Amino acid sequence: MDSHCNGNTVLFLSSTLILLGIVCCKVGRYGRYSSDSPSGPEALIPAKVGWIVQELPSFVVPVLLIYQSGSLHTLGSKLLLFLFCGHYFHRTWIYGYFTRGRAVKISFVLKCFIFCAWNGYLQAHNLIYCTKYDDGWTTDFRFLFGLMLFLLGMAFNVHSDHLLRMLREPGDVTYKIPTGGLFEYISVANYFGEIVEWFGFSIATWTFPAFAFAIFTALCLGTRALHHHRFYLEMFQDYPKSRKALIPFLL
Repeated sequence: MDSHCNGNTVLFLSSTLILLGIVCCKVGRYGRYSSDSPSGPEALIPAKVGWIVQELPSFVVPVLLIYQSGSLHTLGSKLLLFLFCGHYFHRTWIYGYFTRGRAVKISFVLKCFIFCAWNGYLQAHNLIYCTKYDDGWTTDFRFLFGLMLFLLGMAFNVHSDHLLRMLREPGDVTYKIPTGGLFEYISVANYFGEIVEWFGFSIATWTFPAFAFAIFTALCLGTRALHHHRFYLEMFQDYPKSRKALIPFLL
């Protein structure tokens, strides 16, 4: 373990991440499911700006930690950090550029900004300073299987986001029934893809912080998926009754 590794902080932040996911299951209502009304026009910012701002720390913080560390000693660490930063480069700049939707609360964006800074620091610090992989890690079954899940989940996620964007013309914020891809089987194919992605990452890294983030993602997005599925069923009388909420054929 590197002398720069703060193991107690990593353990605390990882454990808190799981607890936060449990809290999200209990009280996690936001967006269209929130009953709160904005206090005034200054309480909202455009969706595109809000998304880029809130996701940015997940990319910038790891990049700064990599720069500060000087170098990464093993190929495994380099590849795993590349996967994490690659995901958030896409989510911040590419997805953020194309995103459409209603304006969002500044308070919500700030909460997401803090969370992304926290998780970006946790995952990067752990991989740079606290986890050392031997030269054979990139051929280990856990790495290869996790990498396959990560790439498959990211493909599901990106494709599903594309299908959702194609439902609306620019400026249109009405809700429509998504079709195509995994949307033929579940209501939130984009959430399913992201959950698969982060469980793949946790297997490939084989670290507690990564597993904690995967559990947090599953709890938060799983709860939101159930709300989302119920929302579709209530809004559209012709919504396909055979579709599940999150997991094809199961849930």
